[in-house]
Amino acid sequence: MGTALLTDHYELTMLASALRDGSAHRECVFEVFARRLPKERRYGVVAGTGRLLDALVDFRFEAEDLDYLRSAGVVDAETAEWLAAYRFSGDIDGYPEGELYFPGSPILSVRGTFAEAVLLETLALSILNHDSAIATAAARMAVAASDRPLIEMGSRRTHEESAVASARAAFLAGFTATSNLEAGRRYGIPTTGTSAHAFTLLHDTEKAAFSGQLAALGVGTTMLVDTYDITAGIRTAIEVAGPSLGAVRIDSGDLGVLAVQARQQLDSLGATDTRIVVSGDLDEFAIAALAVAPVDAYGAGTAVVTGSGAPTAGMVYKLVEVEGRPVAKRSENKASRGGRKAAIRRYKPTGTAIEEVILTGAGAPELGECDRPLQIPLVRSGDRVPDAPTLRDSRDHLAKALVTLPWEGLSLSAGEPAVPVLFSS
Repeated sequence: MGTALLTDHYELTMLASALRDGSAHRECVFEVFARRLPKERRYGVVAGTGRLLDALVDFRFEAEDLDYLRSAGVVDAETAEWLAAYRFSGDIDGYPEGELYFPGSPILSVRGTFAEAVLLETLALSILNHDSAIATAAARMAVAASDRPLIEMGSRRTHEESAVASARAAFLAGFTATSNLEAGRRYGIPTTGTSAHAFTLLHDTEKAAFSGQLAALGVGTTMLVDTYDITAGIRTAIEVAGPSLGAVRIDSGDLGVLAVQARQQLDSLGATDTRIVVSGDLDEFAIAALAVAPVDAYGAGTAVVTGSGAPTAGMVYKLVEVEGRPVAKRSENKASRGGRKAAIRRYKPTGTAIEEVILTGAGAPELGECDRPLQIPLVRSGDRVPDAPTLRDSRDHLAKALVTLPWEGLSLSAGEPAVPVLFSS
């Protein structure tokens, strides 16, 4: 399916007006940035860039699209004719997927004619705002989980396509696997899953349910032990599977207390290697609270796919340059900075990030010994740059970037951005 109509009506009315008055072909620069981070966030994670570039390939107005637009009175004949030949032929630079961003960071820079570039606003923002919000929340959970695996299992709590995108963003942010099979097929993310309470309830006894699961999935499976009584469920699981059972999962109750009790019981039954997986409305705060509990893995759902209370990254797509002339919105509380930007991040010799510097102007910034440029070429003359980072590359990039933050920048409490942003002309 094409992506051209995944956009707002006013993109096309602006295009029609610009074509009519002759301004459509003026060379422009648009930038994506966030004026602020969501509440309690100390950093943001850039995610969705790969999905955006995939969507750009399919951003074409087919005959049926144009028939709809004309019949609905959205565009006139001149605009429809222009759209029929639309192909983005400009350049795009941006922060690599998996990079950290802060207020004002020029996350994406789109250069082309006004007509070409303005049409990409809604597509860019809908993808980047969603995926970056999910990845930021997921990264906070991954930091809280430390080296314990995290499973994304929120598909039933969101739209079917956002479930796939959320699984991708969560994997980028450090989650180990997802329950979503389409995410596994589309992006190569490991998938996992065993049983819900419905399977236990289907059988006359818990023992019968566990026996059926064992017969189908083997002794390495994870058994859900809290359908009735957790203590009895663990005893039955070990009775059926033996002390080599892979794991038990607890999905309700006071997880910290129950994990301690479960560990003691498993050890007493000789199942010292049987892992404990916990799930049930976990967010980064709940995961952090379980840091000292004998938990081996977490399953997180609703909080992941809703951005843990911040479902959008609050990014905007603003025109900052027209034919080399800086332009900027000046309205109160929504001001922008004119001119195309370049960004570098400065580090201590030890590798800790100390500031991000945003420079206005077309020239390349001068780099110090511990400076790193942040933007990379993504699209040139309408074509995606070869050898773009893969999803796993982006996952590795983020893991390394998080290590560079000052310790206080990884805190879950509210505070200033982990790295200050300085603007220079």
